[in-house]
Amino acid sequence: MDKGTARTISKFTTSGSDYNQSDHSAAFPGSVQSKHGLVRQLYNLPRTTPKLNASHNTSGACSFAYLSRRSVSLTQSFNNLIKQEKFDVIARKFHHLGDRYDGRNHAQHADSIKRYTSASKRPLNLYEQSQLIPLLLQNFQPTQSWDWRSLTTILHSLTSAGVFALHKLTGKNVKRTQADLLSTLLAPIIFKCNQKPKDRNIDARGVANLLWAIAKLVDNGQPLTPELNEPVAVLLPHVKAQNHQFIPQHITNLLWAMAKLVENGQEQTLALKEAVAALLPQVKAQKDQFNTQAIANLLWAMAKLVENGQERTPALREAVAVLSPYVNARKDQFNAQGVANLLWAMAKLVEYGQERTPAL
Repeated sequence: MDKGTARTISKFTTSGSDYNQSDHSAAFPGSVQSKHGLVRQLYNLPRTTPKLNASHNTSGACSFAYLSRRSVSLTQSFNNLIKQEKFDVIARKFHHLGDRYDGRNHAQHADSIKRYTSASKRPLNLYEQSQLIPLLLQNFQPTQSWDWRSLTTILHSLTSAGVFALHKLTGKNVKRTQADLLSTLLAPIIFKCNQKPKDRNIDARGVANLLWAIAKLVDNGQPLTPELNEPVAVLLPHVKAQNHQFIPQHITNLLWAMAKLVENGQEQTLALKEAVAALLPQVKAQKDQFNTQAIANLLWAMAKLVENGQERTPALREAVAVLSPYVNARKDQFNAQGVANLLWAMAKLVEYGQERTPAL
């Protein structure tokens, strides 16, 4: 039950902490040298309409017409995302402003990709990935002048959309292009995390979104390589430093992310343990603000961390204790996945010494 149940958590764990791109922050001088030249079309897949995973009632008189319109609309939406004219407009703004460009137009385009998949109610399929990823690699070459908000929005949006997901039929060319695109996005993020506090302008939402995104990358099949370990390592101290600024959604996503990373081989370093320790009191402080999905995710995350070596501190025991009554109070609001994960989590916590209180 452990592995199967653990995987179900990702199906209803979302970040949803998107930025409003209207704000600017100070630009950072210099640039990250790109190791990539222009990328031409790498794949020659048939130009067919992407298959939609839509269920419908065939008894309705207008069901076919509705689905046909929806299919055409979604296809048009996707074709609009890969129009070269779109990228040309972004490129002109990029080159016109030079080091003063903050990346906002790229972030807006990345967000539109995520909104497309939200409307489709599925991540990008293999055909869509093969058309989009080379264009992104060619046109998304961030520099150190791009601000934190733009960079974190881009990585979070593209991850949410499934740009980096590995399908069963994902070929070597796609994997290589995904890795190159990811590398170009992570480099300036790591740079900013290593800057002096007065220069980096790092906010709590961005930290939560990035760690969620990296954990989601691993959950979607990307190997936990040293290239992914490095941004995790530089982000974790910011979790501890900004622990009072996280809202319930951030706390849930951060603990889920750290549990998912540990499950997939991330070492429980001192920085990771300190980040967890900094968040646990916030679970207690904001206990009445978590919804049922968050409660299930939090208890799963704490159980998974304990299973992988996290010490059962008084703060962790208290966090479990304050959430347990909400499971009982909202028992009719959990879906099947939530129930399965809750029972696994409680069983695992008891196995590792959690006191079997009346609430538990």
